[in-house]
Amino acid sequence: MLDSLITSKTRIKLLLKFFLNPSVKAYLRGLSDEFGESTNAIRLELNHLEEAGLLYAEADRNRKVYHANAHHPLFDDIRSLVLKHSGITQIIEKVVSRIGDIYRVWVRGSFAEGKDSDTVDIVVVCATIDKDYFATLITKAENLIRRKVTYLFITPEEEEEFLVDNEKLLLIWEK
Repeated sequence: MLDSLITSKTRIKLLLKFFLNPSVKAYLRGLSDEFGESTNAIRLELNHLEEAGLLYAEADRNRKVYHANAHHPLFDDIRSLVLKHSGITQIIEKVVSRIGDIYRVWVRGSFAEGKDSDTVDIVVVCATIDKDYFATLITKAENLIRRKVTYLFITPEEEEEFLVDNEKLLLIWEK
């Protein structure tokens, strides 16, 4: 979806990196290693996004560290597009909203780190749930978003321990 609107694959990767999880911070060389692209190509796109006000840059020792500008007027719109592109929005609409006993849904793994992936890994905090019905809805969502969805159920009591053990989590839905 985004690639039909934005022709630069590097820019799409950067938007996904910074807008999937707005708390993510990254620097040029780290992005170059992660994306497998030249620092020059990434620097050009970072400069464009910074000039547009979509990214902030701050000095951290001898590095320039970038992060999303949550105060930009288009922040919510861009984040919404990125979430729709990733399929996370559709998972919430097609699965979570149809099952009543879910308290929270966390994304972990690549998406929580701001990386695009063929798999969306979610953690569902719930008391009791019809697992067969949930699996049926997930299968429908997978066909819609063309991504594999893996999931783990935990109880609210297990959540606190789970959150400590997993550093990269992104809350995407809460009752």
